[in-house]
Amino acid sequence: MSRVTPDFLPVVTAAVGTATVQAALGEIAGCIGADRVITGDGGEYRDPYQPPEWDAFATAGVVFPDSAEQVQEIVRTAARYAVPLWAQGQGRNNGYGGAAPRVSGGITINFRRMNRVLEIDTELGVALIEPGASFQDIYDAIEAAGADLMVSVPDLGWGSMGGNQQDNGLTYLPYGKDWRNICGLEVVTAEGELLRTGMGAMEGNASWNLYTRNLGPTIEPLFFQGNFGVVTKLGLWLMPKPEAITHVHVDVPRDEDLIPLVDTLRRLRLDGTIDGVPCILNTLLIASTIAPRTTWYEPKEGVIPDGVIDEIAAKLGIGRWHLRFAFYDDAEIAAIKLRKVTAAFGPIAGASIRHTTTGPDRWASLPDPSDRVYAGVPNLDWNTMAGWRGGEHGGHMSFAPVAPLSGRQVYDLQMWLKAQFERNGLDHTADLIVINERSLCSVAGITFDIDDEESTVSGYRVMQELVREGGRIGYGEYRAHLQFMDLAQEQYGFNDHAYRRFVEKIKDAVDPQGILNPGRHGIWPAQLRETW
Repeated sequence: MSRVTPDFLPVVTAAVGTATVQAALGEIAGCIGADRVITGDGGEYRDPYQPPEWDAFATAGVVFPDSAEQVQEIVRTAARYAVPLWAQGQGRNNGYGGAAPRVSGGITINFRRMNRVLEIDTELGVALIEPGASFQDIYDAIEAAGADLMVSVPDLGWGSMGGNQQDNGLTYLPYGKDWRNICGLEVVTAEGELLRTGMGAMEGNASWNLYTRNLGPTIEPLFFQGNFGVVTKLGLWLMPKPEAITHVHVDVPRDEDLIPLVDTLRRLRLDGTIDGVPCILNTLLIASTIAPRTTWYEPKEGVIPDGVIDEIAAKLGIGRWHLRFAFYDDAEIAAIKLRKVTAAFGPIAGASIRHTTTGPDRWASLPDPSDRVYAGVPNLDWNTMAGWRGGEHGGHMSFAPVAPLSGRQVYDLQMWLKAQFERNGLDHTADLIVINERSLCSVAGITFDIDDEESTVSGYRVMQELVREGGRIGYGEYRAHLQFMDLAQEQYGFNDHAYRRFVEKIKDAVDPQGILNPGRHGIWPAQLRETW
């Protein structure tokens, strides 16, 4: 007997009948081919960390278009039947709901077939890609072309650049800061029309993927974490390969050392010494990338004590906080910067600094997967993080607020999070991703065994508390798990939610039937606003 998710989780079901959805799927199959349509989730296009007995966020079927023209036909068909669509890239954003849709009973558009790198301009350092092109696909295309270019990648390389960037996903090279990668979109609207943003609005304009603005209001950001269209092409900026990359790792031994570590990093970011997207990781986050929790601590119940955390840090040769970043420069320039950062971080008591410098011929074989990521080489080595508690049946969700890049504020936030986690019997893991010179995204992962329903429900309740209590003290998430998109949006309540009300007006104007990604990040069409 199937069970539904706990009743505290908002669940919305499509307001159309099963027969209507099946009729729409049949018509789409006639257009794009029956082999490109599946009924149900196929066991894969769901939240991979949702217990198998839960039946929320379930798609009625998945379609796999091969071109923008097929996407247009899919959207037009869905509009005729008033069936909601949920568009995604590879559907591998697992910590935030994976391939599952926000509204059950609709149709999922998956772009795994539209994964081509259409063009690479080696002179201007730009590519034109389809929304399903994975980081590995892009890397392979660059290498095959013999281009002296590199792509900014995240910790796991199996996702798509299009899906990642449209959800404000984070990557680490200098072009990853403040989401600089993407320039120029092709979009299918709710009416099935095709538009291009920026300079692409002019037929034949050669600057479509080169200039981020356009004449009149710049609408491109509306398609990032929005639900106003389905993106079918993206311009992607690629970074020239430097002569060498110097990978730098800084470790500090005490929690309170986070204060001078962050303040020093901020100064070096503001003056341009350090570029790109540095990360600060705590001990348990790094331990989770290496082996399951039982490897480090045998008791199943309770949190890992501070003394044991120090022992783990000693075994790994790291600190309580570990900073990683890189220099992308000629060797002489990197050496000058290295002397500067060594002098800056050196006064922190107990701080240790290590570094390596390698050329392009070494990047793909660097032993540290983190270093490979900072060299633009996608890999999956950190996929073990999800198995911290459940091994192969492990799951995780992330609470991800934005915070000022101020040592005291970052430390206070982490100590608050640590207290919240440990109060609920959870280990505090932290990944502080310094997205620009003035702020960071603080990602804290809640892990659970999806075969243990009680602990899974507990994890979901902790996440709910974190979103609500974080909002109460002024911390809002930069992106949210499917289960908590509405709650996360609720925290942005300035002037009676003026932001949300404004965006809802845009939604109603450009998608009056409300068929495109309804409910994404808490933005609902008029007919569904009161259902959750």
